[in-house]
Amino acid sequence: MKAYTRSDIYRLTILSIIIIITATGCSLTRILKPNQALVRKVTLKGVDKQYQLAAENYVDKLQQPNNWLNLQFYEVFNKKGKHEIGEAPRILDTALVEFSRAQIEGFLNAKGFLNMKVESAIKVKNKRAELTFTANEGRLYHITTIKDSIADKKVAALYNANKGTFNYINAGKPFDKDSLTYARDQIYQLMKRNGYYEYYRQYGRFEWDSVKNAVNVVLFIDNPDGKAEHPVFKINNTEVVISNSNGRPIGKPDTMRADSQFTFIDYSHKFKPYPITDYIFQRKGDTYNIDKQSLTTARLSELNVFRNVPNPTYTKTPDSTNRLNSRIDIIPLKHFSDRVEGEYIFSSLNSGQKGFNLDNTFTNRNLFRGSEILQVKLSWSVLFDDKGTIQNQDFKAGASLIYPTIISPFNLPIPSKYAVPHTTFSTNYQLFFQEGLVSRKSLINSITYDWAKAPNKIHSFTPIDIEFSKGIVDPAARNELEAAGLHSYVFLINRTIFTSGSQYSFQLNANKLFTPSSFTYLRGALDIGGNSLALLSKVFNTPKDTMGENTILGQTFAQYAKAEVDLRFYRSFGGERAFIFRINPGIGVPYGNSSQLIFEKNFYVGGANDIRAWLPRTLGPGQFNRATAYASDSIRTRLKYLDQFGEIKIVGNLEYRYAILNNFFGAKLNGAFFSDFGNVWRLKPETDSPNGTFNFSNIFQSTAIGVGTGLRFDLAFFVFRLDAAFKFKDPQFNGSDQWVLINHFNELIHAGAFKNAYYTANGEGYNFMQLNFGIGLPF
Repeated sequence: MKAYTRSDIYRLTILSIIIIITATGCSLTRILKPNQALVRKVTLKGVDKQYQLAAENYVDKLQQPNNWLNLQFYEVFNKKGKHEIGEAPRILDTALVEFSRAQIEGFLNAKGFLNMKVESAIKVKNKRAELTFTANEGRLYHITTIKDSIADKKVAALYNANKGTFNYINAGKPFDKDSLTYARDQIYQLMKRNGYYEYYRQYGRFEWDSVKNAVNVVLFIDNPDGKAEHPVFKINNTEVVISNSNGRPIGKPDTMRADSQFTFIDYSHKFKPYPITDYIFQRKGDTYNIDKQSLTTARLSELNVFRNVPNPTYTKTPDSTNRLNSRIDIIPLKHFSDRVEGEYIFSSLNSGQKGFNLDNTFTNRNLFRGSEILQVKLSWSVLFDDKGTIQNQDFKAGASLIYPTIISPFNLPIPSKYAVPHTTFSTNYQLFFQEGLVSRKSLINSITYDWAKAPNKIHSFTPIDIEFSKGIVDPAARNELEAAGLHSYVFLINRTIFTSGSQYSFQLNANKLFTPSSFTYLRGALDIGGNSLALLSKVFNTPKDTMGENTILGQTFAQYAKAEVDLRFYRSFGGERAFIFRINPGIGVPYGNSSQLIFEKNFYVGGANDIRAWLPRTLGPGQFNRATAYASDSIRTRLKYLDQFGEIKIVGNLEYRYAILNNFFGAKLNGAFFSDFGNVWRLKPETDSPNGTFNFSNIFQSTAIGVGTGLRFDLAFFVFRLDAAFKFKDPQFNGSDQWVLINHFNELIHAGAFKNAYYTANGEGYNFMQLNFGIGLPF
């Protein structure tokens, strides 16, 4: 009798659940009462194509067909009403059908089809209902003339100067009541931006009359009762009130006058007036402007030290001079916070390589009472081999001090209109340990400026980045590697080196990431190091090391240029449905004082946010095959996770996201299908990386492809992610043997000739599937 592994039992269990759900779905109408029918189809006829999708949304939600899978889960998990998982059946309701008909008719009428009618029809068969809504639209009405009647001459002049922005209600345009409503709101915003604090929406209205298919529109803006004009208000004094973190203004506050405008009242005793007052954009004597009011709220929130920043409140001064005193009430965040995040990756359900990443971030807000933020982050990553032994560890400790302003000896014209600029002083220490091979230490100190030139354009510039790294190779490993002629690996990981450089990055549309919209995201980064040190070395004629490379203060320095681009196209299809295409190339070039990139500057691929079918650092370069590259299992084991790197990287991803369940134990359950492709390559031929060189003529042959599917548990404030990725094309093999999933699909569960041969050649098993568990979306 065949013995089943834990992996087999798991897969059989999942298959059984699917069969049960499918079988249950075949008889869902059994849950209905005799006089009930399930809405299974809704059809709209006679609706202009450009309004079809919008009109469908006016069908009441309870009369729209169920999502099939949501309905299956509801039937399976909601026995006796104990849970609310999935989606309750949409039962035919004639009252809601009539309501939907009226809603569709009203919508089309508002779009300019003033004489149209909508009729509804219901067809029921085998307890399944089909709804049909038929529109008799008539002809579309257009605006013939648009005039205005504005009592206040100053308001009339302001409107006429800006009415060109209301081009959607011009003569010749289709008559659209929604556009008139929008124009009325735009007029309200126009008034509020120009000092009219007491202007209300009801002062403005549109009236119209229709003849045949033509509509004449008139805009009316009335004056306040008993007044000849609308008053214009200016800003006077401002109070800033900061409560305790529990939201209560208790005790005696710190009170100070910041200048002739600001009074600062702090019940928490933890804040200075600056930079808070720097991000209050309405100054004494300025005309009241609702946009500056919103801008103030947004920037104070972006300081990341306040829990709640409502819009300022205004009171008129008692002297009847049309001036406004403002008050801003703020609740601070807790002074200290701590956040733990993790990620777990494993190759199969019962064996194979595994690993985890664990991060802990401690935050001290408002360190020096000026909205500064101190963050201390500890990170620990571990990878195990297929026997459960630790293969390597990566420990990082870093501290960052973030100031909400640009600190520079120069007066830089950095705007704060679009975002709060930041200056970040950071220091990071890293200890990497590879079992039986090397321990590497590195220390990085930098100063970085971040600012925005537009809401969707973010710049980051690091003028000073000083990096020091030192490697210590295990003596036994060094002897073995040198005996095998693998001198470059010893040189790469054993050397002590430092460099000083600068970095710059630019992001486009980062503010739209993870929003349900269609857009293009771009991030470009440039990292250049060693040029200033090379100049100093030349000027002072410093000595060279034993490798003939220049030194500064007795230490070899690196010289390089590195560039990377992350380009993504997001296409939304409504709701949770979206398609994403991502391409992420990069290149690093050593030059001058360096013959190769330092260890930390090389590219590696694989992992939960990259090519997901491979573990991190286990792919490439090119068609490099570890089984044939090394003469012994010992060398192969020692160099694992360190020898698969390159100076060139190309990674691409295709992902389709969709909704599965709206309510899954309190969370949204979404799904994804994806394909990842790419690799890393060496910039020039290297004897230690055979078949690893980048070559345009061989780029497809040396490209890896992975496919997979995943689940996303959306809890609103964060997303849990589980991805199952499969190796589809593995470039370490040749020709048709690369298509591993097609050629060896029968070995997904049990080992056969292919897996046995791989184990013999590599000393480890071949894993088709990689499971990745993490927090957040991959991109």
